[in-house]
Amino acid sequence: MQISNEYLYEEDKKYYLPTFKRFPLALIKGKGSRVWDADGKEYIDMLAGIAVNNLGHCHPKVVQAIQEQAAELIHISNFFVSPPQVALSKLLVDLSRMQHVFLTNSGAESVEGAIKIARKYAFKQGKGGDIISMKNSFHGRTLATIATGQAKYQKGFAPIPTGFAQVDFNSLEALEAAITPDTAAVILEPIQGEGGIVPAEKSYLKAVRKLCDEKGLLLIFDEIQCGIGRTGHFFAKDYYEVQPDILTLAKGLGGGMPIGAVLCNKKVGDAIDFGDHGTTFGGNPLASAAALATIKTILEENLTGAAQEKGDWLMGIIRSWTKAHPMIREVRGLGLMIGVQLDRPAAPIVKALMDEGVIANATAESVLRLVPPLNIPEEDLVQVLDKLKAILRLIEENEH
Repeated sequence: MQISNEYLYEEDKKYYLPTFKRFPLALIKGKGSRVWDADGKEYIDMLAGIAVNNLGHCHPKVVQAIQEQAAELIHISNFFVSPPQVALSKLLVDLSRMQHVFLTNSGAESVEGAIKIARKYAFKQGKGGDIISMKNSFHGRTLATIATGQAKYQKGFAPIPTGFAQVDFNSLEALEAAITPDTAAVILEPIQGEGGIVPAEKSYLKAVRKLCDEKGLLLIFDEIQCGIGRTGHFFAKDYYEVQPDILTLAKGLGGGMPIGAVLCNKKVGDAIDFGDHGTTFGGNPLASAAALATIKTILEENLTGAAQEKGDWLMGIIRSWTKAHPMIREVRGLGLMIGVQLDRPAAPIVKALMDEGVIANATAESVLRLVPPLNIPEEDLVQVLDKLKAILRLIEENEH
C-alpha cells in the first residue's frame, strides 16, 4: 500500500486526540530549509517547526551528535550526571551570564519550573506567590501556564489555578498598579509570539527591571520562541540589555530534539533545596548532546548575525510593499522572528502559500508568522517573497 497525504491524514483522525487543526499534509523528509510530503511535493519551510528547527532540518552536525550519543547512552535518570548534560549546563550558564540551569523537556515545563522556583524564592522572603503576566501572552498549555495566558485557552478548563494576574503589555503604569504585597514575580516574553510577534519596547523592559528591583520582585523572561539566536542575538535579553532573574528556553534549543531549560541567577538558585523540583527525562544524554551540537553550530557559523541580516532585509522588502498592497498594515519583529500584520485573517494566505510550496502559519488571527531556519539560503527567501507578492496581487485583483 502506497503511503499518501490523504491516507495518513485520515488514519491520524481515527486515532489521535483531536487537539490540532492539522493541514492535510504528511511531511516525511526534511533537509535544510526544505521539506517533502508523502506525495512527493517539496516546500520551503518558513515555519521551522514553529521556531524549533533553527538549523533547518537534519543538520549534519546535529544528526551526527544524536547518532553518536544514541550508540553510547540514551537515558540514565537524573540520579546521575552525564558528560553531555554537564557540558550543556556550563555552556548555557556561560552564554546567559546566569548561575544555574535546570533542564526540562518542553517550553511549558520550563515555565512551570520558573513559576515554582519564583514562588519558592518569594516564600523564603516571607512573601506571597502571585505572578503577573501580560495580556496576549502565551507560555504553554498546562493548567498553570494557561493561567498566565489568554482567556481563550482557559475556556472549559476551570477551575483555573489562582495567584495569577494579567496586565497590558508595554504599559509600565498597568504593571505598577497590579503589584501587591503578595506579588512574587513578573513573567513576560521580550517578543510576544502567539500574541502576534509584538516586541517589547526597550525603555519598557528597562523600566520593568528597575521596578522589579525596587519592589523586590523576580523578573522572568520567557525566551522559548525568541531565544537561541532567533532575534539576531543569542538571547533576546541581550538585544534589550536587560538581565532577568529567571530565563526559560525550549523550541530551538535542541535542533528538533525535545529539550527545554530554566536558568536563574545566584539569589534565586540559593533559595532552592534538594527535592524542590525534578524531572525524569529532562536533560538526558541524548537530548543534551543534540542541544550542545545545536548551540555550538549556531555560534560557529555566526547564525545570530545571519538571522539579523536576513531578518532586516526580509522585513525591509515586505515593508516596501505597504503602499502597493494596503492589506499589509505593519511588519514587526526582530531577526528572523517576523510578523506581517494584515487587515484580514491570515489563514487564506497561509493556505495559498502552502499550495505554492511555502510553509508558514497564522498567529493572532491576522498575522502571517515567518520564523524560518536561521541558515535559510537567500535564494529561498527570494522565492518566498516572489510567491507572497503574487498571492497578494491576485487577492487584490479579485477584490476589484
